[in-house]
Amino acid sequence: MSSRFSGVKLGPPIEVFALNKAYLDDSHPNKANLTIGAYRTNEGKPWVLPVVRKTEKRMAEDDTSNHEYLPVLGMESFTSAATKMLLGHDSSAVVQGRAFGVQTLSGTGALRVGAEFLNRHLHYTTFYYSKPTWENHRLVFTNAGFTDPREYRYWDPHKRAIDFDGLIADLRDAPENSVIILHACAHNPTGSDPTQEQWIKIADVMKEKKLFPFFDSAYQGFASGDPDKDAWAVRYFAQQGFELVCAQSFAKNFGLYNERVGNLTVVINSNDEIINVKSQLTLTVRGMYSNPPNHGAKIVSTVLNNEHLCQEWKDCIVTMSSRIKEMRQGLKERLQRLGTPGTWDHITQQIGMFSYTGLSPRQCEHLMSEYHIYLLKSGRINMCGVTTHNIDYIAKAIHDTILLLPESKI
Repeated sequence: MSSRFSGVKLGPPIEVFALNKAYLDDSHPNKANLTIGAYRTNEGKPWVLPVVRKTEKRMAEDDTSNHEYLPVLGMESFTSAATKMLLGHDSSAVVQGRAFGVQTLSGTGALRVGAEFLNRHLHYTTFYYSKPTWENHRLVFTNAGFTDPREYRYWDPHKRAIDFDGLIADLRDAPENSVIILHACAHNPTGSDPTQEQWIKIADVMKEKKLFPFFDSAYQGFASGDPDKDAWAVRYFAQQGFELVCAQSFAKNFGLYNERVGNLTVVINSNDEIINVKSQLTLTVRGMYSNPPNHGAKIVSTVLNNEHLCQEWKDCIVTMSSRIKEMRQGLKERLQRLGTPGTWDHITQQIGMFSYTGLSPRQCEHLMSEYHIYLLKSGRINMCGVTTHNIDYIAKAIHDTILLLPESKI
């Protein structure tokens, strides 16, 4: 009997997860995993933040807790805290009640809910994403109904820096009401963010061209160790009177990867519109996953709403961001000491979890096949995978690979 499913074609593998599996299956003693975006300790192990562990223990001992459904738009104590964390407690949008949050299935869920709402109710069809960007942005927006995906220039591989002139030129050419996906901080995959002066210019052009900002904030606090500093761009846009949405993820900065804790912050200029907007977002969520999970959101809510626990959390993100900065400095110094061809200042000039090394696909393949160092073919590496135990091996492997295959202009 023939199958109804015989016409289904094999989809392409998701690169980062395929490489992570290949790493796990590899038995080589010196293997290194620089692929998947998750924090690792200097021992290469996942880290449960101590403040998270403490909060979970308290939750487990709370006999009043239960497993009832949350409201469709989520836990209000969580969404309120997340929105204030993003915009600032003294934000005019917060104080005036023009900003609210929707609990989502991590940052990806926030992107999807926000995109579907903008497409269905504001009838936006064109969206721009940086070249390069996180590989899921295009898929999420097209699945949400957007029909006109476009790119704006972002990375100059020769200067190993932002192509700011190209970025501005592409925004100026964008049609009115285009949705522009902006990385709030720690741009994925390049690790290169605009300066505050450049953000001001981006905002000026977007206001002039009537473009809609959709921020993706996956690393607030995790990038620099300072949640306020990492939120500067979003706060500036809000201060300038933009209506905007922002997808927040608590996977990295709380280490809650598998709990799928996210918030969609919405900033509106008129309080009169909030009831209608919330009603339609409610229907969007209802038709997608009905309502969100409790556990991770309860952790974040408990921590952010308790002064002492919040300070413990801030200490944790300083620990994580500091280790990454140390590994950046250490890798650059070793490559320079070895006399590796090219310049390597971009490793320490970048910020956050990822570094866009400038290695070519051929060099990346060589590093994987000959040295068992796993990284994306774009040359993006997760700095958390670099430790004091493997940094010399990784630096020497990169050095030898570039000498053997000197095709990349690094």
